[in-house]
Amino acid sequence: MTNEKNLPLIAQRFRRFLPVVIDIETAGLNPKKDAILEIAAIMLTMDDEGIIKPAESHMCHVKPFEGANLDQEALEFTGIDPFHPFRFAIPEAEALEKIFQPIRLAVKKNKCLRAILVGHNPTFDLTFLQAAVKRCEYKRDPFHRFTTFDTATLGALAFGHNVLAVACERAGFKFETVKAHSALYDATKTAELFCLIVNKWKAFGGWPLNSQE
Repeated sequence: MTNEKNLPLIAQRFRRFLPVVIDIETAGLNPKKDAILEIAAIMLTMDDEGIIKPAESHMCHVKPFEGANLDQEALEFTGIDPFHPFRFAIPEAEALEKIFQPIRLAVKKNKCLRAILVGHNPTFDLTFLQAAVKRCEYKRDPFHRFTTFDTATLGALAFGHNVLAVACERAGFKFETVKAHSALYDATKTAELFCLIVNKWKAFGGWPLNSQE
């Protein structure tokens, strides 16, 4: 059995699961039928004092899979043109590998078992990811199948609001609404909010627990 005291702090903190922030922009709400248009991932690190911070980011524009539904209302909401030539979009299977490879490496480096998806209402992102994994017959999905960390819930707990923009503003950092519904921007703000809440809990004495010391 692995001695937890020999593990990296981030592995100790989250029971050997590595939190990774994910945001996905889509052409609808149905993960089986609607296209994924953007995927962004923000990696997280923890320093020697147990402070968690956003690290490198990974993002790609995704080509709609063959036969995908493109809901016009969803496209107007995100402002994404799926066929704009300057998107430089890549096929879904290639996008999964581009996003998942650095996550798998980080899981291994931090001696974790799997990654856990951190998101704002993360069930949405997780179900779209899992649908893409199934479509592409992708064999190396690094994420836990059902556990997630939800910044909508955490934001409501810590700052009294479950809307990302409002929670961020109440937390004391700027949220530019005109940049919202970009996967990278939303993932970045989600990561900032998640790290702030986790670090505040540590400052309040909530971690490490007395039983771990």
